[in-house]
Amino acid sequence: MLKKLGAASLLTILASYAAWLYAPFPATVEWSQKEIELLQSLSLTALPDLAPDPSNAVADSAEAARLGHRLFFEEQLSGDASVACATCHQPDNYFTDGLALAEGTETGQRHTPSLVGLSYSPWFYWDGRKDSQWSQALSPLEAAHEHNIDRLRLVRYVLSDPKLRALYEQVFGAAPALEQPAASASPLGTKKQRDAWKNLPPAVRDGVNTVFANLGKSLAAYQRKLQPGRSRFDDYIDSLSDAGAIEGAELSAEESAGLRLFIGKADCVNCHNGPLLTNNEFHNTGVLPVADQLPPMGRYDGIRLARKDPFNCSGDYSDATPDQCLELRFALDDNSLVGAHKTPTLRNVAKTAPYMHGGQLLTLRQVINHYNEAPVSMLSHNEAKPLKLRPIERRQLEALMHTLSAPLATDPHWLQAP
Repeated sequence: MLKKLGAASLLTILASYAAWLYAPFPATVEWSQKEIELLQSLSLTALPDLAPDPSNAVADSAEAARLGHRLFFEEQLSGDASVACATCHQPDNYFTDGLALAEGTETGQRHTPSLVGLSYSPWFYWDGRKDSQWSQALSPLEAAHEHNIDRLRLVRYVLSDPKLRALYEQVFGAAPALEQPAASASPLGTKKQRDAWKNLPPAVRDGVNTVFANLGKSLAAYQRKLQPGRSRFDDYIDSLSDAGAIEGAELSAEESAGLRLFIGKADCVNCHNGPLLTNNEFHNTGVLPVADQLPPMGRYDGIRLARKDPFNCSGDYSDATPDQCLELRFALDDNSLVGAHKTPTLRNVAKTAPYMHGGQLLTLRQVINHYNEAPVSMLSHNEAKPLKLRPIERRQLEALMHTLSAPLATDPHWLQAP
């Protein structure tokens, strides 16, 4: 009899635990005024106009965007004429590629992030080693695993193509007359290319660098057109205002519960805040390194590389004045940034798998489970703490992520090759 009672009690306890573990949230969610104000800060309605880039005088030039548009889809801007910016940043995939690691002329070491809304960020790349969108646009062109084209050959191609040259000179004026004593030359690349670069006259090197920088500025002008569109998430939040409900803006009970978790127990909003759902800062969250790679130093190295970059805000090819580059000068650079990577936007996150800086996590569920467990970091410390979310709460949070998908708020003309 005692054994039967003990078994019955155990079953009762297990049943109660299972009921708690999977108990659904109420069908309706009531928000406090404070919560509504927080939610409204996450809506695209709160997204300000894109601020000028002081380092790029043509950032908002229509003519520069036209040139950048053409350059973005131009495969000839690669060593083997097979890779364009659009190869990895595909318009049909929210300017990602769906791969764990980018595939240019070779397999890269990082996952391709979306370009949508990226113009609002003060830092670029997962480690923030670039401080402007135009300087970031330059690196893939010369990277051996991406476009793999040297600087001189790139500039020669653009200025020898009648359409590209005409667009260039419409924006920047007459192109410099460049002597071309070498077939290829670059301060990066092979030893032969580096030696050829050193042998170029200083005026020629400066002319090549000027054109090179201007191509980056044009690419950035184009990318500033790539902005997220309103989703059900935004319509629902806006319906909470005094203006009243918006037709079709309802969230399901599961999605609403996920939203409450997002700003509450799950603490997602601590990093994924603002209308683009990113604080544009750097955090170590204990993500495992990419297979066969050493754990990256992340932002710790990134800020140092940004300060050494000849195309940074303070460099000779920037349009900014020194007092407009204070962020580069005063950015945090201490040991707390070891292993830290940039917080990505959550806009369209359900459509842009895989995730993390190396595409290590394949699904949203894996991402949520990762933060729920908050494993020990291999470098420094994991800033995240275990969330202790129930299985049903993890499903609710995942459901919310699907409400963030929406077509881009970009003229379709910009999403196709010119």
